[in-house]
Formats: sequence, structure tokens, C-alpha cells
Amino acid sequence: MMIRQIKPSDNPVLAQIIRASLEEAKLALPGTAYFDASLDNLSEFYLAKPGRCYFVLEEEGQVLGGAGVAEFDSANKIAELQKLYLTTEARGQGLSKLLLGKCEQFAQAAGYHELYLESHHNLQVALQLYERMGYRSCQGLAGSEHSLMDRFFVKELSRK
Repeated sequence: MMIRQIKPSDNPVLAQIIRASLEEAKLALPGTAYFDASLDNLSEFYLAKPGRCYFVLEEEGQVLGGAGVAEFDSANKIAELQKLYLTTEARGQGLSKLLLGKCEQFAQAAGYHELYLESHHNLQVALQLYERMGYRSCQGLAGSEHSLMDRFFVKELSRK
């Protein structure tokens, strides 16, 4: 098992994993990542600028999922955790926790002070993970593209 940065050949499988996960959660709706313009070309978005990264979880050449970090509020040094999704088979093994930890390390190293995320009440397992990992509930921040999200969390990162 390895975690690595996204590459262009990952785009189709990651888009499929994300869409399938959202369909399963009854969230294949406008106002979610399901309809993001960049979903079919995640590598272009995450490789375009410093301060962004998408980590891919792979085992024996098979992509199991991933998670990303990108700027949300540069002036306040807030990054956003984005698109943390796994295949059905990869869930329940602690792999989301590994990806989340990798994203937190990246965000801190990139100079962000906080990691913000948006979720939905349908995603109960994810909400429990965020709380276990030290995220606290907060109000949604202005500027979000995902209007259907109704749960918001933030975690302060150690400052170097």
C-alpha cells in the first residue's frame, strides 16, 4: 500500500470513485462535488499551483481512493480538505485516517494555519472520523461552491 501524488492517468478512476461514493450516499446532486467542473481532470487542478496537492492511495497498482488539499482563504492561511473518497472495498480499514493525516502534514508544511472541510449529514462515518481526528464543528465559510453541504469543520494546524 502506498500514498503518492496524483498523476493524469488517475483522473478517470478517481472521478468514478467519487461519483460512485456520492451516488451511494444519495448526493449525486448539484451543489456537491459530483458536478464539479474539475472532477474529470483532478490532476490539472491539483498540480496547477503550489499549496495544492491530491494524494492517491494505491495498492498493487489499483487506485483505492484519495484526498486533496487546496487554498480556501489565502489571506487567513486556511486550506480546504477536498474530495476524501475511497472505494467501497477500501473502507473500514483506517485508510481515510491515513489520507487525512497526509493532507494535514502537507497543509502544515505549505504554511496553512487551519484546515477547513465541508461535508453532509448523510456521510455519518466521515463526520465521526473528522471529530475523532480533532476537527471542531464551525459555521460554513463564505466562498464555497458546494451549496448542499450542511456540516462544516475546521482544525488548527501547529504553526512552525
